[in-house]
Parts: sequence; C-alpha cells; structure tokens
Amino acid sequence: MQEMKKRRIVLASVLKPVDDTRMYEKMGVSLARSGRYEVHIIGYPSNKQKDEAFVHFHSLLPFNRISFGRLAARLKVLKTTIKLKPELIIVTTPELLIVVSLIRIFYGTKIIYDIQENYWQNILYTNSFPKIIRPLIAATVRLKETIASPLFALLLLAEKCYADELGFLKKKYAVIENKCKVPDGFERKQGNDFVQLIFTGTLAESTGVFQAIALAKKLHSLEPKIRLHIIGFCARPEVLQKIENEISKSPFISLTGGKNLVAHHSIMDAIASANFGIVYYPPSPHTENKTPTKLYEYLACKLPILLQNNKLWVEMCSPYNAAIVTDFNQPDVKTILDQMRETNFYSTDPEGVTWQAEEKKFLEAIDSLK
Repeated sequence: MQEMKKRRIVLASVLKPVDDTRMYEKMGVSLARSGRYEVHIIGYPSNKQKDEAFVHFHSLLPFNRISFGRLAARLKVLKTTIKLKPELIIVTTPELLIVVSLIRIFYGTKIIYDIQENYWQNILYTNSFPKIIRPLIAATVRLKETIASPLFALLLLAEKCYADELGFLKKKYAVIENKCKVPDGFERKQGNDFVQLIFTGTLAESTGVFQAIALAKKLHSLEPKIRLHIIGFCARPEVLQKIENEISKSPFISLTGGKNLVAHHSIMDAIASANFGIVYYPPSPHTENKTPTKLYEYLACKLPILLQNNKLWVEMCSPYNAAIVTDFNQPDVKTILDQMRETNFYSTDPEGVTWQAEEKKFLEAIDSLK
C-alpha cells in the first residue's frame, strides 16, 4: 500500500527561537506526530541546532533587537520559504505579514496567522518603544494586520478575548489557547529545606517581576527560609540592569536567563522544584482579559500560586484550591505565610489546562484547509 504523501508546512517567526514552546513543542510536534505533515520551523537560533526525527529546524542568524540584522531575517524567512515550497505557512508575528502576503500572492500558498498577542495594545501600553512614537507604531501594525487579513486562510487566537478585541477577524478563526504541555514523566520534587518561590517567563516591568521581588523580600523578612528564583528572558538591557540592582543585596534571590533565552525544559525543571509560583501583572488594558501561560503551567503541574486578585484568574484557580489571592501592593505578610503553611492545595486535579485540551481543535483547524 502506497504511503500517503505528507503536506509540507512551515512555521515561522523572527524573535521566537526554533524550539519555542508554542511554535515547536505544541504546534510543530502535534503536526508532525499526526503523520500528515512534513514540518519545518524557521526562527531565532537556539541550542537545539540539530533536527528532531520528525521536525526540521531552519535557524536565522543572531541579531540584536534593534538592528539591520532583524530586517535581514525577514528576507531569510522569505528565501527559505520559497525554497521549501510549502503548502501551508503558519506565521507567528506581524513582522512577517508582508513576507507571507507576497508568498500568498505569487505562489498561492495558504497562510495562517497565529495571533499570540494583541500587538496594538502591547505596543501602546508597554515600554517597548518610546512613548511619543507608540501610537504610530501600533497603528502601523494594526494596518498591516487589517490589509493582510483577506489573504489568510485561517487565524489562530491564543486568547479567547481576541475574538472581541480584534475587528479584522471576520469568522475564519479558531481559538487555540496557550495551555501547558507537561513533559513525559514530569514530577514535582518534594522535601526542599527552603520555601522556593518562582517567577517565570518574560522579564519586564509589564509582567510584574519587580512586584515579585518586592513580595519575596517582605516574606523573607519574616521567614528566612523563603527563596525566589527568577527565570526568563529580558529583552531590554536597562530593565535587566534594574532587576540585577534590585536583587544584588538579596542572596536569597537568584536569576536564570536574563539576557539569554531560556529553554522551556529549564522552566519546567524550576516548576518541578518550586513550592509556589508568583502570578502578578500591573493592571493594564493589554493584560486584564488574558490568561498568562504561566498560570496554565502552574495549574497543570499542581504548583500552589501566589495570585493577583484578577477575577478571571481567581475563578480558574478556585475550584482546585490552587492559589492564595494576594494584594501585591499592600501584602499582609504574616497572613500570607500562615496560608502558605496551612492551606491544603489542589483538593482536586485541574481540568482543561493542558495542551491535550487544545491539540484536537488545532489539528482539525489545520486539516480543514484543503
């Protein structure tokens, strides 16, 4: 019996590494293991340089965040994609909208836009760009998305709220949330002599890293066993310098990553050895309706959480007794410590928080593009 020919699919980004959690570990692996797709991933270079048995990596040259190298990366994506001649492309960043639009127009390739952020809001409400030019950059990105939208065969939304926030969607979208892919054999380690807190993911003012540091210092002042492990990537050197200054005189706080990208397995290892995860985002329109990836990860791994009083997040955690709702601005340190010692967390196992809950929807959405 003749083997069915696999459809070639490219997943492409500029800033995301080739072994990015969503692009590779979730989408790429799911597509490859379905047996119906030959999967190629284009992205920023990573330590994972050799191909997996079923996924092919195409690493871009390293570049600085603001540089000509970043512009050249778009051309490399274009050339690599033309060479590969895929039937489908999933693009994960607005930087590549012009590139994939050209490929769609000249080669007829079906293109899919994986919307991981409301980029218009992100640009307006974070410090990634100087304040005076944020409206112009945000408007330019939204204009590109709107103009390119008729060319997309499908849009994937990492958050349910994007269906209401993004006016260019029409009806050709599928919500594929960024839920946790728990590694095979994952187990949380017990018996630590310390009380290990972790703060994982992007390190920025907008993600709450400074509030996490402040809380850890206050908790440590009453309970010397408290430790904080910060693990993630910081894109802005001035923010990284501020983080390093904040923790320089606090030996109970450690930092992994910083200026370097952190492999997702390192984050999962940190979760495995932690006692509590911290989830706090300074209130802002660009985060208030979103569910942080780290919240899915902590729930899926049954890690107790020190949680901001966000109605959506509290409702997610309450059925499982997963979190201590915390006022990060005026924390009642003694009460928090008492709750950390006395609460019986995870009275029931969380449901619907892993990638397995999304994989079937994702594959059905891609398979539908004949």
